[in-house]
Parts: sequence; structure tokens; C-alpha cells
Amino acid sequence: MTSESAETAVAAAAPATTTSTTSITSATSSTSTASAVSAVSAVSAASASLGTGARRYPVAPGVELNVRSGPGTDYTIVDTLDLGASVPVNCQTPGTRVSGPYGTSNIWDNIGNGRYVADAYVKTGSDGYVAQRCG
Repeated sequence: MTSESAETAVAAAAPATTTSTTSITSATSSTSTASAVSAVSAVSAASASLGTGARRYPVAPGVELNVRSGPGTDYTIVDTLDLGASVPVNCQTPGTRVSGPYGTSNIWDNIGNGRYVADAYVKTGSDGYVAQRCG
């Protein structure tokens, strides 16, 4: 007997068992799907609150960019980004005017909680705002 005809014979001999198994499988799949959707939603919400859901932009080539605690050169340097880094732009705000590879601008990009970089060093493709204003 081939495996296809064996499956047909089992299904014909025990249709109630097949129906029960199908019902259990469907209920389990629905529960699993709902749990998976809930888990994905929770991760998405957490990512959004951490700024990881924001669009990323590359830092100018050859630049180790200073990350500051606020939108200006008077704020403390809290980190330095490695060469070839890209940054999430969560929101943007005006600050100290800075000249860089992409022009002169007073726009500062928020890349995380208390972390700002000068937009003049980030390739956003625009001289203006590309994200919502911080605030």
C-alpha cells in the first residue's frame, strides 16, 4: 500500500478522529497565531519607544561623529560613532549651527534618549527636516 492510499484508508476508517485532530490543530494554530501577534506587537512597541523603528541614515564617510547629550556643541560628548555608522533619526530639533560635509545647518538629529548628532554630518538627502520635531 502506498503512503497516499494508507492515509486515505486511515481517514476513511476514522473520520471522527481526523475531524477532532483538525479541530484541535485549528484551535492550537489560532492560539499560537494570537500569541505570536501579541509578541510581535509588544516587540514593535518596545522598539518604537527605544527609537529602533526610526528610519536610519548614513553618517558622512570618513567621519567619527560625536554624539552629544543635547542639540548643540556646548553639550557634553557622550559617545563617538564609528566610521561607516548609520543612525536612526527619531526626531529633529534646532540647535547650534554646524558646518559639515552635507552643508551648514542648525538641525540636530535625536538618535536615542539624550543622544544628538549634527544633521550636517548625516546624509538625509535634504537640507530641511526629514522627521518630526522633538518635543
